[in-house]
Amino acid sequence: MKENSLLDKKSLAIVSGSNANLKELAKDCVCFANAEGGSILIGIEDDCDTPPSNQKITDDLLDKINKIIPALTLNVGIAPIKKIADNGGEYIDLKVFRSSQSIASTTDGKYYMRVSDDCKPILPEDLNRLISEKNAFVWEEKVVRKISIGDCDLSKYQQVLKDIQSSERVSDFVKEMSPQEITDYYFITQDGFLTNLGVLWIGKRKDRAVLHYPPSVQFIKYDEQENKVLKKVWDDYSLNPKELIAAVLKEIPDWNEFVEVSDGIFRKNIYNYEPEVIRELVANAFAHRNYTMRGDIFINLYHDRLEIHSPGLLPLGVTPNNILTKSVQRNALLAKLFYDLKLMEKEGSGYDKVYELLLGNGKQLPLVIEGDDRLTVTLKKQIVSKEILKLMDKASQDLQLKQKEVIALGIIAQKEGITAIELSKLLNISKPNGLQYWIGRLITLEVVLSKGKTKGTLYFVNPDFIRTTDFIERTNLKRIEPHRLQELIYEDIKNYPASAISEINKRIGVEIKQRTLKVKLDEMIENELIRKEGERKGTKYFINKMQ
Repeated sequence: MKENSLLDKKSLAIVSGSNANLKELAKDCVCFANAEGGSILIGIEDDCDTPPSNQKITDDLLDKINKIIPALTLNVGIAPIKKIADNGGEYIDLKVFRSSQSIASTTDGKYYMRVSDDCKPILPEDLNRLISEKNAFVWEEKVVRKISIGDCDLSKYQQVLKDIQSSERVSDFVKEMSPQEITDYYFITQDGFLTNLGVLWIGKRKDRAVLHYPPSVQFIKYDEQENKVLKKVWDDYSLNPKELIAAVLKEIPDWNEFVEVSDGIFRKNIYNYEPEVIRELVANAFAHRNYTMRGDIFINLYHDRLEIHSPGLLPLGVTPNNILTKSVQRNALLAKLFYDLKLMEKEGSGYDKVYELLLGNGKQLPLVIEGDDRLTVTLKKQIVSKEILKLMDKASQDLQLKQKEVIALGIIAQKEGITAIELSKLLNISKPNGLQYWIGRLITLEVVLSKGKTKGTLYFVNPDFIRTTDFIERTNLKRIEPHRLQELIYEDIKNYPASAISEINKRIGVEIKQRTLKVKLDEMIENELIRKEGERKGTKYFINKMQ
């Protein structure tokens, strides 16, 4: 079990013996209380998953924690529980409850907050922001107006249940719940009434319109002189977040524009703005915006860049410099729903996926800027160079790199060599040897070379690997264009209905990665070209009879 934003591990020595440090434990309790709550496992060392097999916990130790922690903290609720591990050893699971509407502190007036797996001090100037974050967090689960589940938008309600039942990200345990249990589980309802989250997702238009504050989106296109040439607004509150994202992606034709990059026999179509990147960033704007302040989401398209503006600042603990590695949820319940319904990559920021797609297509990293009251993400239209695009394409196709490796290689290639210190700074790596998880196999595969030692190590792309990117190789289907892949799939399923993905893959070309095939199948289902029956390995695909 790894430490994260909801879990910490402590040696038993923190509460027993002559070196006990209950003030340090109190500080950690304050951290969890000001974030999302969590568990502190006392009696399990950082590098272990279980306590010593002969370790015993006395009731006096539980009483000690119950007595001293409340005396050292303010607005902190705890519940220490003795537990027995599989190896017979005992430990304490110290539950720390979220302080939902008040700010937790130590009795000597110090404030802390859990960010990922770290306990961070809160500076005086950040206290007002923390109070705002608290109100935003509670917003989701509040029942402000007593709107019963029977008064919701029935079509939206049925669609949400259908989406949950069909998502592979949702456990069978949840899928087997009754509709009422499912909506309670996702905090869409509470005691039979719609929460703010429920109104946002399955409420009627008139109820969504009076939320504080319902999301609305403005798309504005500018010409080369930055004069407005097109404006489209979604502000009538008739759509829920999923429908809004779908409308943004479907109703803006500019997302379909691409350029063909060619060099010799190398050919690749590169979207000006990858639709998957747009979806991820717009979903982030919905999932992480501050719903206790007014403001539209703006999507501004210029001739050379795209800007997405979201009301509110980044969650406390996240900065433009650490946005790739820090995962803090402002609206945890909404983020959970977004993730389970496959509207965003994960229940955090999802910026790792954005970085992977941009760098993999030879684009610059997104520019993230915090203003006084809003966050702006800027994407550049142009690729950095044909050579970098060819390099990234060959490395990804031939070596099947992992996400972190793609990101690291993209940065190293664009920087034309970078020191370990500079790369660690860009990736927000502070722990010793942290870079090895990003560099991964790049060194052993000889895609990247290094010289120097420790912090002075210089990473650069292997010139010999670059020289192999002339793509003089036999023709295959690895780089088949998306629309041609769709035509192949459609004709195959038409001729061989009730086919499994492995069967389709074998017939249309085994050199096409099954992951690529699965993404295209899901897209065709979303566009109602095909349908599927069954789950997991039993899934079969059919042509949609409506076509």
